[in-house]
Amino acid sequence: MGRNAVRIDAERGRLLTARRYDESDVRIRPGKSSRPRTKTRPEHNDAEAGMVVSVDRGRWGCVLDGDPSRPVVTMRARELGRTPIVVGDEVGIVGDLSGKVDTLARIVRVAERRTVLRRTADDTDPFERVVVANADRLLIVAALADPPPRTGFVERALVAAYVGGLEPVLCLTKSDLAAPEEFTAAFADLDVPVVLAGQSEDLTELTAMLTNKVTALIGHSGVGKSTLVNRLVPDAYRATGVVSGVGKGRHTSTQSVALPLPAGGWVVDTPGIRSFGLAHISPENVVAAFSDLADTIENCPRGCTHLGPPADPECALDTLTGDAARRVAAVRLLLEAVRTNEAW
Repeated sequence: MGRNAVRIDAERGRLLTARRYDESDVRIRPGKSSRPRTKTRPEHNDAEAGMVVSVDRGRWGCVLDGDPSRPVVTMRARELGRTPIVVGDEVGIVGDLSGKVDTLARIVRVAERRTVLRRTADDTDPFERVVVANADRLLIVAALADPPPRTGFVERALVAAYVGGLEPVLCLTKSDLAAPEEFTAAFADLDVPVVLAGQSEDLTELTAMLTNKVTALIGHSGVGKSTLVNRLVPDAYRATGVVSGVGKGRHTSTQSVALPLPAGGWVVDTPGIRSFGLAHISPENVVAAFSDLADTIENCPRGCTHLGPPADPECALDTLTGDAARRVAAVRLLLEAVRTNEAW
């Protein structure tokens, strides 16, 4: 074997010798769950105030500072998790606030709600659904005919308004087809304002009540709610429908949306209601909404439902007289409507 061959074999032996590893050769990549994460979250002190005016599949339409001319499209910030955000919510917004096409800002804060309109799917459903937040008034729209008026629906809407902190107003459409006196007599002792909004009626009184306020509209399908909105907000272009042959309307509003009034303020058009459960409301909630009755029920026995005899023979509300006694009778009609869940 030549000298060159011996040298090549020696080098080959060195190359084949096993390498010895130590701890410096081991590289460990930390998993995602073991990475330290800060609990400090940004305060977003520069967030601009806005109001939610629409909700659609994970996107919220907002206006900055309540100005209809400054709309932005937003998403919910990750730190808010599943915090529910509904039309009327007052929010803090950061990001691209230009409002240009294809831009997206973030809602980073939701203010405490001043008022809230809630409902459940029915009286057995334990889950509340917030319909509108921070509305000043609830405009309960009912038709005097076609479809025929139903006191049960109005009574339930009144309960939701009183408990949620909204001022109820009864708005009657199709007044050219029937007189309102018989229907409105059922609510006379509740001191609920009543306005007529038939096709031939002037809306000056109603417009004055809504100006510079946030008003939620609620009503059965087919009562003319969308037609009324189009009269109040000429640029709304809300779809309108007809009443079917069985006296029931079809849904024309499918999403709640806040629309700016020409003279200032907002109206929130909600989808036509076919179910208005009040499973989240107790008799105490209803009576406590009336300041002249709230103190009296503190003297009621435990478990009193405030319905009076024979169910509650010792109810303290029976000690009231005069106008207060008439108010008690009207409130008990509301309580009875909620308790019996009769057709409405």
